Amino acid sequence: MSSEWLIFSAVINIFVVLLLSPFFDGFTRKIRALIQSRVGPPPLQSYYDILKLMGKEDLKSTINPLFRISPYLSIISIGIASLLIPITGFNPPFNFWGDIFLFIYIITVVGIAIIMTASASENPFAYVGASRKMMLHLSVEPILAIALITGAINAGSFKIGDIVTWYYSNGPNISMLLATVCVFLSLQALIGKIPFDISEAEQEIAEGVLIELSGPKYACVKWANMSRQVLFCLVFSQIFIPWPMTENFLLNLIIALFKVTIIIFISTLIEALNPRLRIDQALKYNLTLAGFSITAIFLALLGV
Repeated sequence: MSSEWLIFSAVINIFVVLLLSPFFDGFTRKIRALIQSRVGPPPLQSYYDILKLMGKEDLKSTINPLFRISPYLSIISIGIASLLIPITGFNPPFNFWGDIFLFIYIITVVGIAIIMTASASENPFAYVGASRKMMLHLSVEPILAIALITGAINAGSFKIGDIVTWYYSNGPNISMLLATVCVFLSLQALIGKIPFDISEAEQEIAEGVLIELSGPKYACVKWANMSRQVLFCLVFSQIFIPWPMTENFLLNLIIALFKVTIIIFISTLIEALNPRLRIDQALKYNLTLAGFSITAIFLALLGV
């Protein structure tokens, strides 16, 4: 891959994950409004919200440096993680670094950054939100990690591009089908949408992890949450259901955006039609899925 193409594909990935994420968030808000018989905000409202927050006063509830740094770390980590996902072809821009362990590490940093922000805010509601976030983080992200390891065992490589190429060429087997189902069933928890938005829970803990944030820091965390939705939808659509894929990068981009739109639409329907779970219910659900996903690894080791 030439350096020019590497830079171009990296720009495309960052554009889709970071710059288009507020549009997808506006799309979800519009769908929720229609389901609830409301007009709802315009599709570009999330862009307006981020710009407005960027210009607001940055109030500080603590002098802890983690409270100031962590929100920016979350959005930077999302941007780096986006470079490890294939959007315009079989290989991601950073395929030479793009093994599954690096990706798991980076997406873990995203969750940890938000937890650190809440923990450093010295607000009791934020502490409760941070503890819930940590429990959800430890119970749901292993499902994705196990599914990626299943793909790596099947492909004989830890590189994400190699996993996608093998899966596209060989088609689904039992282990990959099980891993795909587990990732799909955990997707709502991965992106932190109802019924799994327990760490924010406006009616219970007044947005928990976000309660002390304001101005640019609040904008970064909100933006990171929007981008995380697009990132995990791309992970599912491009790695676990990579079909169709062509030699034309523009057509691949259109197909990827179409698949992400469908997945976000399904996620929005789930969000609009279901109540929030209790933390114990969410943990039980995630741990059950984790148990099933471990089975996929054993099946992959058996070659099925």
